[in-house]
Amino acid sequence: MAAQEPSNDRRTFLSNVAVSAATLGFANVATATQTDTSPNIEAPTEFQVWLNSIAGKHRQVYDAPEPNHGMALIWSYVYLLTAAQGYNVPESDVGVVVVLRYAAIPIGFQDALWAKYKLGEVFKINDPATKTAALRNPFNNIKPDDMPIPDAALDKLVTRGVKFGICNMAITVYSGRVAKQMDLSAEKVRQEWIEGVLPGVTVVPSGVVAVNGAQSRGCTYCFAG
Repeated sequence: MAAQEPSNDRRTFLSNVAVSAATLGFANVATATQTDTSPNIEAPTEFQVWLNSIAGKHRQVYDAPEPNHGMALIWSYVYLLTAAQGYNVPESDVGVVVVLRYAAIPIGFQDALWAKYKLGEVFKINDPATKTAALRNPFNNIKPDDMPIPDAALDKLVTRGVKFGICNMAITVYSGRVAKQMDLSAEKVRQEWIEGVLPGVTVVPSGVVAVNGAQSRGCTYCFAG
């Protein structure tokens, strides 16, 4: 299946990030961070709780900024299998994190979003069966021949303990772009996308901070394309 970069280039994405940062209040957070040097004694954030739940002794994080034919999922499956064999440990001792950011975020969405917002067209992802822009998620609850390794489907990896994070910043930018094209409320579309995240996938502040956080919890880094 084609898994190319969306038609608007990274420069457009980055300019939209600046606007989205203001919308999300990130600019104020950044200012506060520069002036407030007091230790953080508050309760852990939801993101920190997610990081702290990463299990296993042998940990790996896959950084997925593009769909790349679902390779982040396939490599996660391979790591689960071979790390358990290679280290002679039970699979429970193997921890895997996949961070869906930038153009890989549709991997973490339910079929209804793919159909309503034509995400296959937006992200240039074809349905393996029809060979046209996908109106369903071909990486989750898959049909025969959707993926070369069926057990690498997202829902099957979730049941085996793989943790998925999806970038809130990318959701904000892309949903805003789509909302503008469809003449819809950006905030309503953004909220619908967040509500349409698949079970087992956690919305994280950004993909880059999730990659950083996973590494801080002992995950080795692997770029998933």
